[in-house]
Amino acid sequence: MPHPYVLLSAAVSLDGYLDDTSPERLLLSGPADFDRVDEVRASVDAILVGAGTIRADNPRLLVNSPERRAARLAGGQPEYPLKVTVSGSGELDPAALFWHTGGEKVLYTTDKGAERAHALGLAADVVPLGPELDWRRLLEHLGTVRGVRRLMVEGGGRVHTQLLTEGLADELQLVLAPLFVGDADAPRLFGPGSYQGGRLRLVETRPIGDVVLMRYEPTAPGTGALPVAADHRWLALACELAAQCPPSKTAFSVGAVVVAADGTELARGHSREGGDPVVHAEEAALAKTDPADPRLAGATVYSSLEPCARRASRPAPCARLILDAGIRRVVTAWREPDTFVAGADGSAVLAAGGATVVVLPEYEDRAKAPNVHLTGR
Repeated sequence: MPHPYVLLSAAVSLDGYLDDTSPERLLLSGPADFDRVDEVRASVDAILVGAGTIRADNPRLLVNSPERRAARLAGGQPEYPLKVTVSGSGELDPAALFWHTGGEKVLYTTDKGAERAHALGLAADVVPLGPELDWRRLLEHLGTVRGVRRLMVEGGGRVHTQLLTEGLADELQLVLAPLFVGDADAPRLFGPGSYQGGRLRLVETRPIGDVVLMRYEPTAPGTGALPVAADHRWLALACELAAQCPPSKTAFSVGAVVVAADGTELARGHSREGGDPVVHAEEAALAKTDPADPRLAGATVYSSLEPCARRASRPAPCARLILDAGIRRVVTAWREPDTFVAGADGSAVLAAGGATVVVLPEYEDRAKAPNVHLTGR
């Protein structure tokens, strides 16, 4: 199921701390960066903090600028973004500012936590997620029920760590402050965990007063049937490549990308690339890789259309080429229709060969767009 674009936002000291241990909140940013954060808040549909942040900081999480709130209203949005928090226990102070400022609020919790939250009379929509907290269910509920497309997460460190280790963060906006905390008991931004391998991609770096904003995107693919944030970005690129295909009345326009486990792009291709009227996207991409490259065994192929199971123009279909390359994970947006091949089922061929096939149907319309002359829609 689709879920919101998840943006993690935090400010840290040079030694990686979110705060010190004094009674007062450590201000890591200055006025210019606070205004930037206000601008980001105004651009999202919801803002999320963990229960620990509510207990420690008692935040209001508002859009402070009257002009930005007015612009939201003029654009048909609520004056304030939806405020979201997460608590396994449901044990939260009903008098906290979080519940009594801004617009709508929602608490995601466990079944037992929901009982506790209702007993406390928290001024929020209480959504139980089951016996345990489940971030994927939470994000799916925000996207499908609440209509949240962009979610800003402002902490704390435990929440940021969980979202990153589960591969659910699409972007990290990190502000680095020019000071040290040096207190082992102070809260850190990230804790220990099973983080994805590889390097994040630096999207932007910008000085703001005496702090520096750095924006990163994860690049490492998932490792199984559950998609991660980077899978969405790579599949979106495959759909963009499909739009580069020369149009054809007898074949689909498809884009493909081969990505190593550490997030390194190994190759890309699209249908009819290089003037070859019958070359398929996956075939074109795999032809650019070294068959002896050990990274292929852990790589993922992203294809805007399900790899073919049968074809007349070449001896081997793309599903077989992928398996022969040693690749055992494929992410696609659209199952092949019967337009040219009846009963096409490349996913079954891949699965029989031991590959995991992940379908992200929210990208189907993008994959179909260069093929409307064939599908009629």
